[in-house]
Amino acid sequence: MVTTRPSLGDDRELRLRVRSRRELAPRIAEFVLEDPLGYRLPPWTPGAHIDLRLESGERQFSLCGDPQDASGYRIAVLGEPEGRGGSAWIHEHLQPGDLVLGAAPLNHFELEPAGGYHLIAAGIGITPVLPMAAQLEAHGARWHLTYLGRDRSSMAYLDELEAYGDKVLLRSTAETGRPSAQEVLGELVPGEAIYACGPESLLADLEAALTTSGRTLHLERFAPKDRALLEEDGEAFEVELARSGEVLTVPSGLSILEVVEASGLRPDYSCREGTCGTCETRILAGHADHRDSILSPEEQAEDEVMMICVSRSKSPRLVLDL
Repeated sequence: MVTTRPSLGDDRELRLRVRSRRELAPRIAEFVLEDPLGYRLPPWTPGAHIDLRLESGERQFSLCGDPQDASGYRIAVLGEPEGRGGSAWIHEHLQPGDLVLGAAPLNHFELEPAGGYHLIAAGIGITPVLPMAAQLEAHGARWHLTYLGRDRSSMAYLDELEAYGDKVLLRSTAETGRPSAQEVLGELVPGEAIYACGPESLLADLEAALTTSGRTLHLERFAPKDRALLEEDGEAFEVELARSGEVLTVPSGLSILEVVEASGLRPDYSCREGTCGTCETRILAGHADHRDSILSPEEQAEDEVMMICVSRSKSPRLVLDL
């Protein structure tokens, strides 16, 4: 029996222990993480991710287990030798019994009510999609999944997906070549929501294919969609911290997050790339220059929240709920 863990002071802070590790496919390892004292872990919903604090910095990993199982978090990690070092460190060092620090789940990829669902996953992008499929199946929803991979030996969780029969379409690029975005999307069904996760090349192609369709595409990105935009310095502007009334100047070359940290505050953050959503902050006045890879164009136009790790300001002053 698992019981609710006591607060550590920071409601999102977690100490986790590796319960198990297994190799799913070449360069893909699965880890189940648990509370070292056996306490119940914070709840989550399909599409959520957790942060792990590694030697190379904080990294985000999608949860791919059962949300009803509060005893452990399941993640699958693709080892990327040319990446930022996080996945390579995990593959080389993380073993059963090891402890790792993290933060409780966040979800910016949550299923929304719809008449039907087309789930699209490529490679390790299957991880947030797997619990989505399980939930939709359990609720009797209309859904289908297109799962792309280099070849079947590189595609994780095929055994679990077999239970869904012809609701799952597997596409091996080694056998049939890389399909176009239109081929992946197939016939667009009215009222059907599209959820996709995978390499940036696929997500960008899907966005372009749906630009004129009037359909909303829900995406989970593992990397910024436009690194060049993140590197644009922009002009200086002011940020007013509404809770204290303090006004700070954000110069060219520094982020709002960096300036706020220098003032002595410690807002939540993780990726510093606009992909995880941890630093999402409410805008009380002014207009943001949105540079994140999370908010949809419609959400960016609403100008209600922003990611202060990458986004800047279009107005001389922003008033933020900080």
